Amino acid sequence: KSNLFLFCFVCFALPWQCFRALCCKGPPPPRPEYDLVCIGLSGSGKTSLLSQLCSESPENIVSTTGFSIKAVPFQNAILNVKELGGADNIRKYWSRYYQGSQGVIFVLDSASSEDDLETARNELHSALQHPQLCTLPFLILANHQDKPAARSVQEV
Repeated sequence: KSNLFLFCFVCFALPWQCFRALCCKGPPPPRPEYDLVCIGLSGSGKTSLLSQLCSESPENIVSTTGFSIKAVPFQNAILNVKELGGADNIRKYWSRYYQGSQGVIFVLDSASSEDDLETARNELHSALQHPQLCTLPFLILANHQDKPAARSVQEV
């Protein structure tokens, strides 16, 4: 009798437990999501950066006019990044898109002209002082470090 019981347990109970363990767990817990805003002058590399983070092809990248939103997945979180175009006529509207942001990515072209670097510095200082951003974490990326004219981090 004990062998029959053991046989029945092994044949029926263990597969049922395995089935439940594999199939009945339910969905994994949701990953936390964070809303970020990505700003910088035109040509600084914002779109390329986000395309790279999303494992998209670097081909067919077009400069952003207006804004775009990308969900950047990581193992433990999802970053919803709102990229704002950096053209002169668009930058004056950046502040309309700041609400709800939990962090800022500022991208600058480290190989740009002195005038463009000064403009980027002014835009960065303006963002750092904005009431909706001044308490948020900022990530400042000196992009295009692979170009011969790139400035070092200290120069930037």
